[in-house]
Amino acid sequence: MSAAARTQVAIVGAGPAGLLLAHVLHLAGIESTVLESRSRAYVEGRVRAGVLEYQTAELLDETGVGARMRREGLVHTGFELRFDGRSRRIDFEELTDGKFVTVYGQQEVVRDLIAARLAANLEIGFETEVLAIDADAGEVATLRYRDPAGNERTIEADFIAGCDGFHGPCRAAIPDDVLRVYDHVFPFAWLGILAETPPPSEELIYANHDDGFALVSMRSKTVSRLYLQCRNDEDLRRWPDERIWAELRTRLDSEGTGLDVVEGRVLQKGITPMRSFVCEPMRYGRLFLAGDSAHIVPPTGAKGMNLAIADVRVLARALTAYLRAARRSRSTRTPRRACGAFGRRSDSRRI
Repeated sequence: MSAAARTQVAIVGAGPAGLLLAHVLHLAGIESTVLESRSRAYVEGRVRAGVLEYQTAELLDETGVGARMRREGLVHTGFELRFDGRSRRIDFEELTDGKFVTVYGQQEVVRDLIAARLAANLEIGFETEVLAIDADAGEVATLRYRDPAGNERTIEADFIAGCDGFHGPCRAAIPDDVLRVYDHVFPFAWLGILAETPPPSEELIYANHDDGFALVSMRSKTVSRLYLQCRNDEDLRRWPDERIWAELRTRLDSEGTGLDVVEGRVLQKGITPMRSFVCEPMRYGRLFLAGDSAHIVPPTGAKGMNLAIADVRVLARALTAYLRAARRSRSTRTPRRACGAFGRRSDSRRI
């Protein structure tokens, strides 16, 4: 094994949380290394969330990666709730003092952040497998991983950020006697459909029906993102395209309402279980969790990516403040414990 590399923050995961954290730290002069288990093509093509809250879009603008979002994103100032075939519009601008949401796919945010990092001549370690994490004690955290060529390597860092999602290795690095998990699996799932067809409405529609919930969303003016409530044990083979379109019309109760459900080519479809999950602590020693590695909410409220980016905003501020203070301390040769304000678990409230 080669000698350990050194960085200030080792980030596991090249989704929106990990990439944005790396980007914000870079703007603050903080060095980071990003490791991702999947390929670049996979993370740039992975269709997930698509609604950016006002604060999320503002942060992308503030950090210089929001230009394409502003050009191509769809601004929504409200959404519709449908009961018994009748719509009730919820006006964001009226209720939130002029705020709105922007429809812009997670994969597009990821592409913008990857482009920004590469333009700054900073690398992303795609197709790397994290093998072990030691963040419990000592002056540095260590992370051992296998690179795409099969070589085992080690990184030493002041801190490790686990932005690696629900199934990643970072949360598992917290001992069982420390980690507390709260998990609830709902007794239904979503059939998610990505279709090449104009959305039937300019805004999102949440529809209540005796046959189950339906949601009409979009990724662009020509691509719709559709959801239908189904059983947890649903067999995808029971949902041919014809049934999807028929069920969508039924649940929207669209006949005679002006909602034009236009059938189009189905690009993707899959079953998504509904669950709520949160763990604590989100910090253990020199390891921090952010995004889906620490919490998951059902996708009905379009909160997942927005919560992850909210985590990043707070974490980036804390890491920057600490590491800048440590740098000043070293420059004046004032003795200082490396773990300082972050300390052990009992010190978490000092951030």
